[in-house]
Amino acid sequence: MENWLYKRAVDESNWQICGKVVRMAKQDTIVRFEEVSFAHGPKKPILIEVDCNLRRGSKVALMGQNGAGKTSLFGLLMGTYRPDAGQIHLDRGTSIAIARQVIPREDMGLSVRDFFQKMFSKKVYDIDPRIDRVLEAVNLVVPDHDKLVGAFSGGQQARLLLASALIQDPDLLLLDEPTNNLDHAGIEHLTKFLVDYKKTCVVISHDAAFLNAFTQGVLYLDVHTHKIEQYVGNYLDVVEQITARIEKENRANALLAKQIQDNKDKANFFANKGGQMRMVAKRMREKAEELEEEKVDVRKEDKTIRPFTIQSQPELIGEIVGITSFTTIKNHPSTPLGTGKPTKRKAEISLKKNNHLQLVGPNGIGKTTLLESLANGTADAVIAPGVRVGYYRQDFSNLDFDKTVHEELAAVMEKMIEENLRTVAAGFLLTGELIHTKIGHLSEGQKGLVAFARLVLLKPGLLILDEPTNHINFRHIPIIAEALNKYDGAMILVSHVPDFVEKIRIDEVLDLAK
Repeated sequence: MENWLYKRAVDESNWQICGKVVRMAKQDTIVRFEEVSFAHGPKKPILIEVDCNLRRGSKVALMGQNGAGKTSLFGLLMGTYRPDAGQIHLDRGTSIAIARQVIPREDMGLSVRDFFQKMFSKKVYDIDPRIDRVLEAVNLVVPDHDKLVGAFSGGQQARLLLASALIQDPDLLLLDEPTNNLDHAGIEHLTKFLVDYKKTCVVISHDAAFLNAFTQGVLYLDVHTHKIEQYVGNYLDVVEQITARIEKENRANALLAKQIQDNKDKANFFANKGGQMRMVAKRMREKAEELEEEKVDVRKEDKTIRPFTIQSQPELIGEIVGITSFTTIKNHPSTPLGTGKPTKRKAEISLKKNNHLQLVGPNGIGKTTLLESLANGTADAVIAPGVRVGYYRQDFSNLDFDKTVHEELAAVMEKMIEENLRTVAAGFLLTGELIHTKIGHLSEGQKGLVAFARLVLLKPGLLILDEPTNHINFRHIPIIAEALNKYDGAMILVSHVPDFVEKIRIDEVLDLAK
């Protein structure tokens, strides 16, 4: 790892500037971690004596398994958290802004104007024209700045989050899963923006194609060693580098293992000869010990969830759900996104067991609204009596953030059997301390795994899925797709990830834009 060349003291009011070091910092780096350790309590280390740096003007992906601590690392950069040991060096005057994964619940009742004003410590008197400029940059037009943030669709909220970081014009831009909820057009627009972006950017994303389009390097947070590995190149380059490194380390360790065994065998042979041969045996054992110390810890691959099955409610027959109408908000090309008039449309959609329906359409058309109304019983639809509805919400707001994982899973079981709960939880990597952790303290990716574990334990007759790949580690996605493909109940799916949808049997598509 290169040494980092600038520094922010733990006490942000006490800047430590070291002559030559700072001059190099201005030319080469924007942030440096020096032997930084950080943990969420004694049993959850995130970083252990980490040294790494970030070059000024670079565009880097921050990767790692769900729960490794990627969002916590952003918290350290923002000053939300402080290191337990070591120092984070940041050049004087460097500004940082973050676009988080989701808009905080307490901000949903804010107007657009107040939401953006909240990004500044002092009142900004020209806030409205600034808002218009950054919303134009993210391809979202909102003429009414008094509109509440909570009234926007998930994709529109994703654009608001990005714009809330851009309005601060930061030297270092942090993006946490920025493609979540974005449709194809939104992802294309964001990609072009980042390709043209002149300042430093760090992105957390599980979208390999998106990352490949603009990244120049990868910081990989290893959940096993709690170190940060630095690689040059995009995601595909990094996969090749990691694979080559693992193969090289395995070959070297295999050779050392052979030499160690040879020395042990010789030591045993000479030890039985007695006399001076015992000294030779001793040297052989010492050599074996030296070789043992030369063996390296091979990088462990991220764990993936186990293959799973979502069993459907067995006793159902006939129609499970019938949709007679739905409402869309269609925008003319000249109309700002999300400002079109609601239009009620008639429908004749009937889903029985083993019927899979996909809803498609651009952000803001009304997909999430339709799914939510189906789940809460307010849609123009008939759900057969007794049907258990499994609803995967993109914002996880149907999870109780004050309950533990164990409590949340137990709440959906028809008959509480501890062994069954533990087995299902373990399949989704929800083990150890995690099982007794409150939902609100989990990473977004871990919340997603809890949501899937709930569906397995619920055994629903109707499965409603709103962007189920959001926040999920890319290694888990093929396993989830296979489980949904085999689900034999009625299913309604919304997803903007083509590679994911291609792996799932879809019987009918409802395009809300037509």
